[in-house]
Amino acid sequence: MSPLIIIGSGLAGFSLAREWRKLDSTTPLRIFTSDDGGFYSKPMLSNAIAGGKSAAQLAMKTAQQMALELNAEINSHTEISAIHPERHCITVNGQEVTYSRLVLAQGADPIRPPMQGDSADDLLSVNNLDDYARFRAALEGNKRVAILGGGLIGCEFANDLLAGGFSVDVIDPGTHPLAALLPVEASLKLQDALGQQGVNWHFGVKAEAVERAGDALRLTLSDDSSLDADVVLSAIGLRSRTALAAAAGITVKRGIVVDDQLKTSAPDVFAIGDCAEAQGKVLLYIMPLMQQARTLAKVLAGTEAELIYPVMPVVIKTPACPITVCPPALGAEGEWKVESTPLGVRALFFDSTEQLLGFALTEQATAEKTTLAQQLVQS
Repeated sequence: MSPLIIIGSGLAGFSLAREWRKLDSTTPLRIFTSDDGGFYSKPMLSNAIAGGKSAAQLAMKTAQQMALELNAEINSHTEISAIHPERHCITVNGQEVTYSRLVLAQGADPIRPPMQGDSADDLLSVNNLDDYARFRAALEGNKRVAILGGGLIGCEFANDLLAGGFSVDVIDPGTHPLAALLPVEASLKLQDALGQQGVNWHFGVKAEAVERAGDALRLTLSDDSSLDADVVLSAIGLRSRTALAAAAGITVKRGIVVDDQLKTSAPDVFAIGDCAEAQGKVLLYIMPLMQQARTLAKVLAGTEAELIYPVMPVVIKTPACPITVCPPALGAEGEWKVESTPLGVRALFFDSTEQLLGFALTEQATAEKTTLAQQLVQS
């Protein structure tokens, strides 16, 4: 019997495998991954510095332990060079391996900003456990970190690095942090909180070059100013890994396009997690991923199932200013109604009929998240 094959051993791939094994304990399962195949929680990567956690301490289970738990064969450090949907096989390290069904759980890659200078290759990003290990090694003996990007990951790392005793500069072309997720009042609350703890914000500019200047890395910004850092972390966003699917003729837009059963345009090929575009959206968060995993597990087990997202508030890991946000759907028509108090910002997004389509809460106002989530009307 040809196995079910999952490409990817991140949270998406392992979550699916666990959910599917609850329904099917015997069908052969093979997992192929470019890393070592161990299990860790990716969200922990952006709040582990303050706790002094090493990469080894974040690793929860080895590939061998996961293989035993999942009754699976885990193939570590493999290179998948092609998918052949018409023959139901993939090319792995130059050899063809057949599948009964194939799941793409390849995640996303950090977007690399265009950068001039002799140290452009010294930019780091943290997207997996190996990246985190390299970042921790770079921080040893250093104190100054420059972060490119004031979005969710950039702000989480800024908070974590501050708590770990580092000085932090954040560079972003926008006008305030988390501009894509929050109304201005909530963004400014976060900006002020992190600023009071020591973040130096640089808005309205981009880093254009990075050069070695003695023991430091000197960043030249688009306004011709410069700043020195010991380590530069790029956190400007992620892009779904779609190249393998596209080369196989599978429909790709921003992500690998799937229907409500997580099926791609190729027979018996599915996609899940950060690489998948479901219902026209690529959602780079944990709750959508888990909902996809539960749905696809049922589909693969032969049960009728359809992807339905519940209300999914996002908790941003910035203890300096706790934030929970449930953003309105992209393109939703309406306006924010904002209350700012000493207890925090309470921002509600209403449409023209006063239906609640989204909310953003800071500090003590986050206590309302469950009540507001129950009132939310999903578009």
